[in-house]
Amino acid sequence: MATSRTPLVLIHGLWLHASSWQPWIDLATERGYAPVAPGWPGEAATVAEARRHPEAVAGLGIDDVTDHYAGIIRSLDAPPVLIGHSFGGLIAQKLLGKGLARAAVAVDPAQIKGVKALPPAQLRAGFPVLGNPANRRRSVSLTPAQFRYGFGNALEQAESDALHDRFTVPSPGRPLFEAAFANFTRHSAAEVATRNPDRGPLLLISGQADHTVPDVVTRSAYKLYGDSPAVTELKQFPDRGHSLTVDHGWRTVAEYALDWLDRQGIQGHDTAHA
Repeated sequence: MATSRTPLVLIHGLWLHASSWQPWIDLATERGYAPVAPGWPGEAATVAEARRHPEAVAGLGIDDVTDHYAGIIRSLDAPPVLIGHSFGGLIAQKLLGKGLARAAVAVDPAQIKGVKALPPAQLRAGFPVLGNPANRRRSVSLTPAQFRYGFGNALEQAESDALHDRFTVPSPGRPLFEAAFANFTRHSAAEVATRNPDRGPLLLISGQADHTVPDVVTRSAYKLYGDSPAVTELKQFPDRGHSLTVDHGWRTVAEYALDWLDRQGIQGHDTAHA
């Protein structure tokens, strides 16, 4: 039987450029996958260019980004595996629930509708956007200090500052407002089909020191999947913050995700979908 490489789509969240996935792309390629890491709609090809044109992503909402990735998925030869971080993790869950992927890994995924936990750390991490209602229509950048609190709190200051300098870009404020008010919105963009019995396997990963998406938020999302017989698992990494996909410990997280896929019968060199 002919063997093909399993497509893998990496979806980033707010404030990190798509290029931040490059180490994951290299590892996934070594493991036999055909990985791609497309940016959000309007996102420039480089960090420098994205910083020069913050208006290019202003006003984007969760559904805009989800539709963008759905179009990319439909252009592939086979249903892909999805790995998403933060709002990318929320979007990966939405796409999996719609039946567009074989499996998904959501790393520190943004809050979905139905999660009621709202820890103080999460409020503080979101304040640079949520503190000004006008940011719903704007793109917003994080200062090094804001990045340190929201992403790099489990790192040494020097590493946090280096990651900020290398990867951060302006991001739309609208997704944060959509997630924050999801439980008060009838048809929320942050709603996920958690009860779908026919979807592929889902792994939720939580950094237990995360300020932006505290562990209790990911655990609460995990519980929402309890009514579905589809595979849903939770992995917690102690003392890891929101930067866990890009900091010095990224490989531990990436290898766990790829090994988990292997345990679900999904491998880089695929025969089932060849």
